[in-house]
Amino acid sequence: MRAQPTASHFVNGTYRNCPDGDRFTSIYPATGETIAELTFASASLVDEAMETAAKAQKAWAATAPAERSRILRRAAELLRERNRELSELETLDTGKPLQETLIADAASGAESLDYFASLAATMTGQHIDLGGGTFAYTRREALGVCVGIGAWNYPIQIACWKAAPALACGNAMVFKPSEVTPLSALKLAEIFKEAGLPDGVFNVVQGDGRVGAQLASHPLTAKVSLTGSVATGKRVAALAGEHLKKVTLELGGKSPLIIFDDANVENAVAAAINANFYSTGQICSNGTRVFVQTGIKEALLRRLQERTQAGVLLGDPLDERVNVGPLVSSAQHEKVLGYMALGREEGARLVFGGGKATVASLPEGYFVEPTVFADVRDDMRIAREEIFGPVMCVLDFETEEEVVARANATEYGLAAGVFTRDLTRAHRVVQDLEAGTCWINTYNLTPVEMPFGGHKASGIGRENGHAALESYSQVKSVYVENGDVEAAY
Repeated sequence: MRAQPTASHFVNGTYRNCPDGDRFTSIYPATGETIAELTFASASLVDEAMETAAKAQKAWAATAPAERSRILRRAAELLRERNRELSELETLDTGKPLQETLIADAASGAESLDYFASLAATMTGQHIDLGGGTFAYTRREALGVCVGIGAWNYPIQIACWKAAPALACGNAMVFKPSEVTPLSALKLAEIFKEAGLPDGVFNVVQGDGRVGAQLASHPLTAKVSLTGSVATGKRVAALAGEHLKKVTLELGGKSPLIIFDDANVENAVAAAINANFYSTGQICSNGTRVFVQTGIKEALLRRLQERTQAGVLLGDPLDERVNVGPLVSSAQHEKVLGYMALGREEGARLVFGGGKATVASLPEGYFVEPTVFADVRDDMRIAREEIFGPVMCVLDFETEEEVVARANATEYGLAAGVFTRDLTRAHRVVQDLEAGTCWINTYNLTPVEMPFGGHKASGIGRENGHAALESYSQVKSVYVENGDVEAAY
């Protein structure tokens, strides 16, 4: 707990409390105990965060890109140096196993900072020769103050995914973590300051949807980047549209993982486990609709059960041997258990799991069993609605044309995966899938170099890769006339 932040908010380079704000707590999901007490930001503190960010952004945008790059690289170094204490804090806040947070949270955030640091000085404009000595040129410029709104499943990673491209482009950011996992973004703000980021360029304010709405509609906000549910995304998009703010939305999914009968079964099983049980199933891009061609269905189900029952170790997430932790909250626990009961009611075949898990040393923890349902139909709610827990739905299919049509028959379009030894078919299927991020013969790998985002209700815009720079900058065109100007009179 030595990494515990010292106050609820970080504004203009200092920790701040807000005594009049509504109080809330951060809970360790493995025990239900309170690990931090915080307050929501008042309207006046939100205004102060936006105003100090707007003032600091002007100087930051005027800073040489090489210097912006140096500061981001230093922040990445500090994240790596403090990876264990940050990972322990993230585990306490989210319940994710330390085995996971040590490699997937602050560490991947550092990769994002390094990557966009390397791009900061590459944002050049274009020269356009118009003939006769006349020309035009373009400048790629910062937007101003960007608002980041995070989700609770990858708190510090999401904060870095949003902050790194925003800061590389010369923007300031005011970041609101999820009220479920409020702590690690504050430590990121500390690290940015230590790395040399000017005060006010990265501010953190806590709050629920009311604070998020104030940020999204604030007169000083140029852009909003949200990671969250579809319902929240619709509200933020409506506010952004009403106030003409730019927006990036990374929302939910009910993604298909398609396994043809010529696939390597062991690799497909490994991917299905990763796509459903890693991080206790709390990943937006998870391949929770596993379409299996009938020829290998029963063999695949047997291997799923064998590998899961032999390999899963539930327990205290701070124990590095543990690979499945609790769900993030009591509310999420009840939601996932409700869907497990619903699957049985709808007539799906329970292969294994299906209920609350008990860890003797942690009786109050929000644990559930990794669960697989087979013989799932497309019209079942467990096959249509995002559960956000370790619940895999296995559906049969016969032909390529059939499975593509069924995979696309959803409002979502975040991700998809295809397993087959026939790479011609793999590329053909991926071309037809309505999803923003696809994998062939693997699943859920999201290197920072690759753009990430969804189609349809799963989102607008992209995070990561060169595409993110376009989301956090704007083009200015300049026409230069070297001759005389003519007029009609």
